[in-house]
Amino acid sequence: MKYMLLVCGDDTADASGMAPVEPWVEEHGVRRGVRLYGHRLQLPDRAVTVRVRDGEVLRTDGPFAETKEYVAGFDVVDCDSLEEAVRVAAGHPVATIGAMEVRPFWDEGLMEDAETAVRRIDAELTEAARDRDIDRMTACYAPDVEVFGPAGAEAQSGTGALRKTVEAWFATLSGPVHREVLELRVRPGEGSTFSHALVRIHGTRVTGEPLDRVVRVTTGYRDTGFSWLIAHEHVSVPLEAKPS
Repeated sequence: MKYMLLVCGDDTADASGMAPVEPWVEEHGVRRGVRLYGHRLQLPDRAVTVRVRDGEVLRTDGPFAETKEYVAGFDVVDCDSLEEAVRVAAGHPVATIGAMEVRPFWDEGLMEDAETAVRRIDAELTEAARDRDIDRMTACYAPDVEVFGPAGAEAQSGTGALRKTVEAWFATLSGPVHREVLELRVRPGEGSTFSHALVRIHGTRVTGEPLDRVVRVTTGYRDTGFSWLIAHEHVSVPLEAKPS
């Protein structure tokens, strides 16, 4: 299970006799592989505290709370138990002059795994296309998404630009839009994941002509901490397919 170690410094403590942190990082990161990532933070006087009240963004220079103790850095560790995480934290040099707060990540069992999320989003896109529901479609994408269409099409940056493109496309079609996933491969990752799919799009143009096209879709997903969203999408036409 993953734990966040909050490295808490103390303005009143004498750090002159503290051991260097580098050997601890070497031991738990390189040798044991328990420490996944970490970084030192600048002092609290460089902090900015942000609040939103009645729609107004309130910015205050300085930390959230005035105290002699402050978060000086963090480390993410992967341990088999809380007891192991405590032992790792106790070995950190700052524990001798300050404190180490050990906090487990939100229970991953309560969250969707990457592959389940990808397949749910894919099914949502299929239903939304059929219903021509642009709101449902764009809700699957991160606000800063980058979407690349078939060769020659301009890249779309952000859900606003994506919405305009989808609206223009729907305007060329009548009736439902059928999205059939012929193949879907998911490559889960830590915090992000990718999928590769062959998708058949068929329907009827406003001119009465049929639309039947197979496209290849490469999609990158981002774990926002609350849900998975599409952060990158690249749509291309396979060479063997003849778009109509």
